[in-house]
Amino acid sequence: MSTVVILPTEGDLDQRTSTDDEHTEQKKTDLPTTDLPTKDLQVLHSTHTVHIATDAEKQLTPYEAAQQVVARQDVHIARVWPMRSPSTAPLEDSSSASFQDGRTGISPAGVMPVGGLRMTQAFAHEPVMANEVVDLFAPVPPGLVVDATLGGAGHAVALLDAYPEMELLGIDRDPRAVESATVRLAAYGSRATVRRSRFDGVGPIVFEHLGAVAGDPRAKVSGVLFDLGVSSPQLDTTDRGFSYRRDAPLDMRMDPSSGRTAADIVNESPENVLVDLFTDNGEGRFARRIARAIIAARPIETTGQLADVVRAAIPAATRRTGGHPARRVFQAIRIAVNEELDQLDRALIDALRLLKPGGRCVVISYHSGEDRLVKAAFHEAATGGCTCPPGLPCVCGAVVDYRLVHRGSRRPSPAEVERNRRSEAARLRVIERIDHAGSERPDTQTSRRSSHGEVA
Repeated sequence: MSTVVILPTEGDLDQRTSTDDEHTEQKKTDLPTTDLPTKDLQVLHSTHTVHIATDAEKQLTPYEAAQQVVARQDVHIARVWPMRSPSTAPLEDSSSASFQDGRTGISPAGVMPVGGLRMTQAFAHEPVMANEVVDLFAPVPPGLVVDATLGGAGHAVALLDAYPEMELLGIDRDPRAVESATVRLAAYGSRATVRRSRFDGVGPIVFEHLGAVAGDPRAKVSGVLFDLGVSSPQLDTTDRGFSYRRDAPLDMRMDPSSGRTAADIVNESPENVLVDLFTDNGEGRFARRIARAIIAARPIETTGQLADVVRAAIPAATRRTGGHPARRVFQAIRIAVNEELDQLDRALIDALRLLKPGGRCVVISYHSGEDRLVKAAFHEAATGGCTCPPGLPCVCGAVVDYRLVHRGSRRPSPAEVERNRRSEAARLRVIERIDHAGSERPDTQTSRRSSHGEVA
């Protein structure tokens, strides 16, 4: 198939206005020029020249050229990403760089208009399932509530506003989050305290805050909240190295001042360690292929390099579905860098011990590994560690001090998912310490358990 390009003559151009002349001359300079054999040139009219171009000489659009590169197996793809065209539509007044289009209502605190866009100048993060969290803490006794993953203090503000008698202790390891939350919570005075720490330090921090020692029965709290995973500001800040969509140094540390970086894990871990890491985080099918590709490409220093290596290791047919091919790999490396699952196991044990009767522990997780840990810890507490067969009376002497507030996990509402796409993976679980005051401890010999082994 050939392409016909017709060049206007000087006679045609003389009939145009001066403005049209400038436009036409620019168009002429934009046309491709090629030295062709005489046989490829034909005169159709005295005033027009026809250039017959072959298929090989046809100029491709940038998108078509990129698609051809992607299809080639012998070429290493440096960076080829689909790009959105600039929008010419008016911006919604409530939207910002950190919040999805279509949001309605009051803009988040700390949001200032900048150059026609609304962009947050703080560690702003829309709290996931905030209404559900506030409702779940309504029945707890007065006292201290611990937000063990404070972040931008979104949940903390919602709780302090809803319950004037509540005091809150916020914990976070990210120095930027601590700085921002401290400023945001200053308006609440002595009701809010912020400490910088990993969340598995919740026990010692609570004891210090209450002026008690470990094991002191008076050192109890009314509630503990965990909102796990990485926050939107961490993902959206390029130099943190959390996102596969932004090229940056491989870091991924929530506390940039300590610990191994993602680059350390990627470049130093043996193949079997990487395979186990990726398999545990849902990438079992291609875990070994990805691990071998990473080892072959070392050293890998940036998120862009890692994303390209992972993408190239996955078959093209699989890449077309299921989201970005590097998503699970980045998640697995981030969890390993920050030792999130190891910390969570210890933190849940301490959090349950800290609860006073009637107190609640609420956990929002975004990853199946996290949710499995939470589910197992809550099941152990709600059954007292009973080893008897499900559906039969307990005869092992287990003591039940906790109950599940609801069976299974809760998910965000469709309206919230539409407003905040990053909330879609959220799973919320809640457990309450039983208040035995005024009644005898339940007879564990006759405690009824469901077929799933949970307290009925």
